[in-house]
Amino acid sequence: MKTKPISARKFTAKKSLPLLSLKKSTSPIKNEGQRRSSDKKPSASPFARKNKRPSKNERATSNDRSTSHKNNGRSLSQSNPLPPSTSHFKLQKILADAGFGSRREMERLIETGSVKINGRTAKLGDRAITTDTILVQGKPVRLHQHKRSMETQVLIYHKPTGEICTRKDPEGRPTVFDRLPLLRAGRWIVIGRLDINTSGLLLFTNNGELANKLMHPSSEYERKYAVRIMGEITPPIRQKLLRGVQLEDGLAAFKEIESAGGSGINRWYHVVLTEGRNREVRRLLESQGLKVNRLMRIAFGNLALPPQLRTGKFRALTEAEIETLVR
Repeated sequence: MKTKPISARKFTAKKSLPLLSLKKSTSPIKNEGQRRSSDKKPSASPFARKNKRPSKNERATSNDRSTSHKNNGRSLSQSNPLPPSTSHFKLQKILADAGFGSRREMERLIETGSVKINGRTAKLGDRAITTDTILVQGKPVRLHQHKRSMETQVLIYHKPTGEICTRKDPEGRPTVFDRLPLLRAGRWIVIGRLDINTSGLLLFTNNGELANKLMHPSSEYERKYAVRIMGEITPPIRQKLLRGVQLEDGLAAFKEIESAGGSGINRWYHVVLTEGRNREVRRLLESQGLKVNRLMRIAFGNLALPPQLRTGKFRALTEAEIETLVR
């Protein structure tokens, strides 16, 4: 006997970024896992047959299906804990999604033998499921306690000179992580780095996928810097810097160079890069005999450093700002 296909219930999708669950808030931090008042259970699906009233048994079956469908809908709209999964994912993706760092950071940890799965040292390319026992640097990772879709948070920080972009420093120097608020799950991932003598805009997120997207060279997000140099960028030097200079780690070039004032021996310029190699601005200018005596990042992508954000302070980005950033 042929049965008619069950009609699928239509969901009303929330406007959100791909792969991201955004928190619309201007406060630096809110508790992870809070249920939002806007998260409502979807209504039951209609399972009526055409021109025929369903029998009692059919109504019971329909109710069972409707309940199952509603449960599935709730798991999509709410941030429920990870259930046991039989799907194998790359280990670095699992750890990045759980907020332990970017994929690159997780790959480096795996390559150094700092990650174990079920008692054995993990290798790059290994896959795992959420019920596996995973250790990162000897500490257990309880993936089942993390959210399927953690609230994505992004901080903008005005880095002062004198701070380094590592979590711990054997020399005891201050780090950019010292001032950040604590997270209940996962950890802050720095998006790009600034050296100890560079100040300005620095971004942090708890979302490994977002961090990887913003840092990956293929994304070509622009980094804009204000740089003060001793000397002058003459037209011939400008052409070289825009065309490309061979550095020890490959060809590098500025996308834009603009004069930003100054007189005497010290002059200001605004320069733009589309990648984040180590000390790239300084090395490019030094290759032409120009000494950098001050460097400050003033923009990342479409996001500029707010003039009211004082040195050493941070704030959370709004949903609109995150959308502008990843566009």
